Order: sequence, then structure tokens, then C-alpha cells
Amino acid sequence: MSLTDETCQASDASSVLVAIGTHVEVELVDESGAGELLAVDIVPDNQADFSSGFLGAGTPLAQAILGQSAGNVVPYKVGDILQVRILKVTSNASAPPADVEAKRQAVIQQAIAQSELVSDMAFALAVGSKWGDYDPGEIAPDQGEHPVKGPVQ
Repeated sequence: MSLTDETCQASDASSVLVAIGTHVEVELVDESGAGELLAVDIVPDNQADFSSGFLGAGTPLAQAILGQSAGNVVPYKVGDILQVRILKVTSNASAPPADVEAKRQAVIQQAIAQSELVSDMAFALAVGSKWGDYDPGEIAPDQGEHPVKGPVQ
């Protein structure tokens, strides 16, 4: 391989743009100038699994770096992070597991069930503390006050 061939390959590698199907190594730079390295594969949102290194294309970080190439520094203001320095962009080395969508749906369903349980418990506690332990069935229909006077429309 000649020096010219090596130079062409190096420039080709630096011209790879961040897109779905690429592996990206970035440095998240904070207010103090300190950096944190992060390596992710950009995937469609339905295949995202950040804990396994698969970043959904619709996330704020992916949106900030999509279309950029290695060497670029882009603004990214989240918390104390101010910018993202793109260090390397290559083709994906691996694919997300096939069952990632099923796992995501299971986690979502579990979160919904937990949320509903907490909501039900809060409602039960609120009703018991506000109205006490009364049984609405013990009030005869004609004994209560009627707030609306006149014909009911």
C-alpha cells in the first residue's frame, strides 16, 4: 500500500458522517472543560438500548451529532455539558439484540402498572383522610340536601 492510498483511507474515515448505522466515539465536555468519553452505536429509536451502547436516533444527543464527522465540535447544552467533541465515526460493529423492542415494551408495561398502583394508593389515602370512613349507601336518597333548586335539566 502506498502513502497515497493510506492518506485516501484516512481522509475517507474522517469523512464518514454520523448516521443511523454508525459507531460514534465522542467526548462530552462540561463547564469546567473536563471531558467524559462515550461510545455508542446510532440506531432507530425502536432498537435503542442505551445501557448496551445503542443510542436512539431521536434522542437529543443523537440529534446534535447526526450529519457531523470526526473532529467536529457541536454545542450540546444538557445539565453541565456544553458541547460534544466527535472523536471517531465508523460503521456499526454490532447490532442491537433482536428482542430489544419486546424488552422495552415489558419495561413500559411494568412502569405503567407501578404508576397505576401508586395512583390508586394515593387516591385511596386521599378519600379516607378527606371524608373518613363513611358509606355513601347509608344515606337515603331523599335525606340529602339538593344543591340545585328548581327543575333538573
